[in-house]
Amino acid sequence: MRSLITLLALLPVLAGTTAAQTREEAAVAPLRIPRVSRPPKLSDFLNGTAREAELVISDFRQYTPGDGAPVTQPTRAYLSYDEKNLYVAFIFEDDPDLIRARLAKREQIMSDDRISICIDTFNDHRHMYWFDVNPYGIQADGNVTDGVEDDPSWDTLWHSEAKITENGYVGLAAIPFKSIRFSADEEQTWGLILIRWITRNNESSTWPYVSRRRPGFVQQGGEITGIRGISPGRNIQLIPYGLFARSRFLDPESTSMPGYQTETEARAGLDAKAVLRDAFTLDVTLNPDFSQVESDEPQVTVNQRFEVVYPEKRPFFMENGGYFKTPEQLFFSRRIIDPQFGARLTGRIGAWALGALAVDDRAPGKMVSPDDSLYGQKAGIGVVRLQKDLRGNSNVAVMATSRDFGPSYNRVYSLDTRLQLLQNWILTGQAMTSDTRLTDGQRLSGPAYYLRWAHSGDHFISETVYSDRSPGFRAEVGYFNRVDIRAASQTVGYKWRPEGSSLVSFGPVVKGLINYDHQGRLQDWSVNPEFEFELTRMTRIALERWEGFELFANRGFRKHHNEAEIVSEWKRWLSVGAGLSNGTGINYHPAAGLEPFLGSLVSAQGGFTLLPTPQIRIDESYIYNGFATNSRSGVAGVPPGTSVYNYHVVRSKLNYQFNREMSVRVIADYESVRPNSTLVALEKGKQIGVDALFTYMLNPGTAFYVGYTDVYENWRFDPTIPPNLIRTDFPGLNTGRLFFVKLSYLFRF
Repeated sequence: MRSLITLLALLPVLAGTTAAQTREEAAVAPLRIPRVSRPPKLSDFLNGTAREAELVISDFRQYTPGDGAPVTQPTRAYLSYDEKNLYVAFIFEDDPDLIRARLAKREQIMSDDRISICIDTFNDHRHMYWFDVNPYGIQADGNVTDGVEDDPSWDTLWHSEAKITENGYVGLAAIPFKSIRFSADEEQTWGLILIRWITRNNESSTWPYVSRRRPGFVQQGGEITGIRGISPGRNIQLIPYGLFARSRFLDPESTSMPGYQTETEARAGLDAKAVLRDAFTLDVTLNPDFSQVESDEPQVTVNQRFEVVYPEKRPFFMENGGYFKTPEQLFFSRRIIDPQFGARLTGRIGAWALGALAVDDRAPGKMVSPDDSLYGQKAGIGVVRLQKDLRGNSNVAVMATSRDFGPSYNRVYSLDTRLQLLQNWILTGQAMTSDTRLTDGQRLSGPAYYLRWAHSGDHFISETVYSDRSPGFRAEVGYFNRVDIRAASQTVGYKWRPEGSSLVSFGPVVKGLINYDHQGRLQDWSVNPEFEFELTRMTRIALERWEGFELFANRGFRKHHNEAEIVSEWKRWLSVGAGLSNGTGINYHPAAGLEPFLGSLVSAQGGFTLLPTPQIRIDESYIYNGFATNSRSGVAGVPPGTSVYNYHVVRSKLNYQFNREMSVRVIADYESVRPNSTLVALEKGKQIGVDALFTYMLNPGTAFYVGYTDVYENWRFDPTIPPNLIRTDFPGLNTGRLFFVKLSYLFRF
């Protein structure tokens, strides 16, 4: 552990000035943005009315598919500012019948034609705010940091409008200085990247020219100057909320008939935000409602060896989540279920970035027996990460996480770094150690390591990863599906990119993995060649062969599968996707008396999205997973081809958008598990669910929701059989019903 930490600490001095060289190679002269006394209006650009002053940008060049080629449609942007706002107007010419956009909820425009306004307010060539506007004026926003996955969870208050015309579409965005952070300098110099998205061509075009052949994205930005005499002013936000919910649910352990419980909840809470010295943001939440408004997308949950992961959707944990991201996921916020209080401090000073989080969780104390001394107690959780930016778009960071519940605790300490050593080559490393005490007094400890050496370019890609987790390593607020591994993986691929063709790119990718435990026993190996075609109109076709080995329950299993996948948005009103996999798999949960065994596994999924009008969106999806014995199963008395289980999930989703603020969404789900109970430890189950949601969202803090959920399962009451319930073939018994109303309002000072 000590030697690797020393290596990670010394590696930053080896990082060169590649990023600085890149900026010099791609540099464009800084552009001066004029100040105006009269804010521009959308009608000015629709009618060709003369404006007071503006900076005009028109030299957009493709990022994809043709690196450096001129944008395919005439594109102009107009920038100005006053004491309160930065204004970005745009006139994008196009055939209105070919424009792809819809009237949607905020943030749900990432497959639309649109503009992205990316602003590096500290001009550090590492971090940007981004603001997206589609042809209907619908917004999306977030943060982008070179070397880190984009973070769309950041939300702020700004203004936008747009209109489709006979020649394309025209729009205007006004970004308040109160909504962003920047230095206290009298005159500002900001980094800027503007992106026009033309989705039918798989096209994104930028000003200035940003190339896939150069490393990074933010560091290739241009500069705007001349912004003087502005201030973010005070920025205090208070978002109180009120919630009323009434639920009825089936209690299978009830001694009465029919065994229902009814609960009524009235709750109020407060989210508060304050900006400290224009550098740090303090978020505090009191008695938060951390239930989800949007439902999780369906996944295959049967016969899984490891935990099924659902993405975070709760705003408190999503916002500024990038401050807590590490190469290995030391903080997985869905581990926190029912907090009563939470506080988060995030921000930057110069080259330093800090993220700190403290929260409690009432759920652990509710999950133990009332007779347990831990009943009613809370878990205390803390996370701190401090990062230092280095030259060459590199960084180094330390992180600590802690979870305490009664006499138990878990502490994790980490050092990680990201180094841009060569053109388009990135080295990422992390060293961790943990100290854990379980509720029974048992002690566990041990280190873990991660190294990644990766190259991304216009044609060639390569990724080498090594993970080492000792048997005693634990990260109770992180996500690690297994420990006691020493795993190495390699991915190599090459893409050809024809010019002037509907075939955007094609080429092979080969992946390989090998994994041993710390006693030297082989756990897994796999070889996975695939070939991928990317076409215009957001079309992708992939073919794959997978061969591998897995050690499970001290038995070795040789597995394989073939897979084909296609997704396409060939028509602007229709997108489709389908995938099929056929091969072998393991029965991880055999019936009592049986050992895990190999069988034939077929998986399929498909669906489509229909957009008959800009206001209506219809999504249909289907998932199938079927497992059967084969000649290698080795189950006595069971012939090959015997069904082990069949699993089906069907989802229908309808969204109607009345206007930018108001929408209604209805989801109908059907889930069915049909097991052979002599072969697999699954219970026969069928479930139908209906989920309806009315939303009125004026801005990210001011919203009104009315929701209703109804669930039916395949149970029937029978007073002769305790606990008075037996399984049936039809999901006809209501097992859960929920109605809720929630209102929140943003006060901004």
